[in-house]
Amino acid sequence: MHTHDAPAVRRQWLTDRVGAVEDALAARDLVDPAAIDDIIDLYRDRLGPQRGAALVARAWTDPGFRARLLRDATEVLTEFGYDGRGTTNSALPFLRLVVVENTADVHNLVVCTLCSCYPLALLGPPPRWYKSAEYRDRAVRRPREVLREFGTEIPDDVQVRVWDSTADCRYLVLPQRPPGTQGRTAEELAALVTPNSLIGTER
Repeated sequence: MHTHDAPAVRRQWLTDRVGAVEDALAARDLVDPAAIDDIIDLYRDRLGPQRGAALVARAWTDPGFRARLLRDATEVLTEFGYDGRGTTNSALPFLRLVVVENTADVHNLVVCTLCSCYPLALLGPPPRWYKSAEYRDRAVRRPREVLREFGTEIPDDVQVRVWDSTADCRYLVLPQRPPGTQGRTAEELAALVTPNSLIGTER
């Protein structure tokens, strides 16, 4: 086996093991395979960074939508089919979503200092570094230093604002639209948006 094949082989091994465990549990009526498929579909297709990117792309091209998103993102998200109170998906509740906009004068960065509160519906599962004690501590105390470690240099005359998520409130960064993207479709614009830019570690 070539060294570069190892990750693929390990992924297949994990897939097979998980499948075997699921089959064993289903045979004992301890889990419902349809419910597991629904959870997989939820995270793979119905939630995740593609939804956050779609919001950003529309905000870049629709000034009225952008204004509404900044004024009351919770209401807008509900219109997109997600019940933030968790009644349609009890595993992913939050009561309020706030969208903060990057401008020429302000750069926003999101953190959760208490644990790892995160808008799963719009970003999918949080990356490991977001949950780490180091990021949670240093993002508040030394945000510019943390941003530099992500390769993001913020000029001294640009204010850095750090937003601390809670169990009841999540934050999402609306990045600045990249120059030279006029005329691109919403799908093309959404493809430019990264999960890190929605957290604020990238511009």
